Amino acid sequence: MILLVGLCLAACSARDAPQVNGTDRPSRIVSLDYCADQFVLKLADRDRILAVSPDAAKDFSYMHAAAKGAPTVRPLAEDVLILKPDLVVRSYGGGPNAAAFFEQAGVPVLNVGWAGDIPSVMTNIQSMADGLGEPERGEALVTDMRARLDALNVRSDQKRALYLTPAGVTSGPGSLIHAMLVAAGLTNFEETSGWRAIPLERLAYDQPDVVVAAFFGSLANHPDAWSPMNHPVAQAQLSDRDVVPLQGAWTTCGGWFLMDAIEALAEGTPE
Repeated sequence: MILLVGLCLAACSARDAPQVNGTDRPSRIVSLDYCADQFVLKLADRDRILAVSPDAAKDFSYMHAAAKGAPTVRPLAEDVLILKPDLVVRSYGGGPNAAAFFEQAGVPVLNVGWAGDIPSVMTNIQSMADGLGEPERGEALVTDMRARLDALNVRSDQKRALYLTPAGVTSGPGSLIHAMLVAAGLTNFEETSGWRAIPLERLAYDQPDVVVAAFFGSLANHPDAWSPMNHPVAQAQLSDRDVVPLQGAWTTCGGWFLMDAIEALAEGTPE
């Protein structure tokens, strides 16, 4: 499911955030998917949130603790409209036509923009904060991200790192994963841009120094019978290499929480 979410995020286009001032900021916010949930739960007060997605409290949601007890709503038009929201927040929730539908129904929509690098993540955080009527909270998050980047003990060894998901997928240049590896002082083992299956043939004769294992702690994300991760060459990477484990919640959705992943990458393999 996480891979599907990543693909959905890549297809989402950033839109300008609705212009909000302190007197008319939204007070009946509905979030349609767990990427939107992160920003809503972090930036908006609980009494302004009508509902979040059913995934908000799951382990792969970074803000799952804050979502405990919050009302949830399915990303279906009739379920959302009956709540009478004054803002719908989404990245992929409701499908590709959801934004146009809600806007035609008179409900403003705040879309989570796609970010392919760290500066874009910071821009997106501020855009979301502005759209939620909390610009100062966005500024504080961005300032904290910059401070953590400045304080980072960047690796000097430039080791080659292979990013692995349970489905046997990796990512090359042009992705946020690539930007995170570089920010930590690592070199991406995958040289081809975009998302793709792990290079099993290459791994037979050329190995990374480090494996970055993004496993999401859910049965839904364990490799199935056809996954490249079941191949002996792939399994050997996890047993014969230094492995840096990353929580799935750190690497999805492109938010401030990616700093947790970058810091873990810079720190290296746990003892």
